[in-house]
Amino acid sequence: MNQFDKLDHLKQKLDSFRPLPGSVVKNLHEDLVLRWTYNSNAIEGNTLTLKETKVALEGITVGGKTMREHFEAINHREAIFFMEGLVKKNEYLSEWQIKSIHQLVLKNIDDANVGVYRKTNVTISGADHVPPDALQVESQMKGFIEWYQSHAIKLHPVERAVRVHADFIRIHPFSDGNGRTSRLLMNLELMKSGFPAAVLPISVRLEYYESLDHAHTKNDYQPFINLIIKIVEDSFKPYWHALGVQ
Repeated sequence: MNQFDKLDHLKQKLDSFRPLPGSVVKNLHEDLVLRWTYNSNAIEGNTLTLKETKVALEGITVGGKTMREHFEAINHREAIFFMEGLVKKNEYLSEWQIKSIHQLVLKNIDDANVGVYRKTNVTISGADHVPPDALQVESQMKGFIEWYQSHAIKLHPVERAVRVHADFIRIHPFSDGNGRTSRLLMNLELMKSGFPAAVLPISVRLEYYESLDHAHTKNDYQPFINLIIKIVEDSFKPYWHALGVQ
């Protein structure tokens, strides 16, 4: 049995209910944007709670929280909306798309570096993997896009999404905002293929970091694939709940 067979079956089941009622789509979308924004930012150290994130997205300032944390929430929502526009176009991944998403992630936070590849070397705190020298970033990103256009498109959509996420993070092309951008790129690939967006919960942060580092240092993606398969499987559950399906 193929490791993605269950996900393909779940997708077929969901497709059988399409087009979904407008009220269901609206409700699910609001919930998704909030959970995705909260969890992706929390993984990076943002201290806004889920409820505080909801309030911040409504334009209300949360006392005791930094402006950066507010911008991270607002920016992430804007990046999701932009990415959803890219899903509708269903184009191959490009450097322009990547830089545009990153630009939204860091807007009003680090305007000098939005959409700009890093000029300095970086280390990833707590990881064994050391990203490439800054001088190699440009050529490695070009290689990444070439790999995507020649090899990645032949992979199962979930494996392609995993590889895009992991290989982007391996390069770590920006000075900040790589994690959020990588999770948006992963979901861009999933959603283009008709899968629901996979929201990595803060509760799996350690397993997430460890499986990514394992992929980077051992060239073994399987633990990370296993994690994302579980997350994608869970991402169907809100649909079943909304549709009243067992």
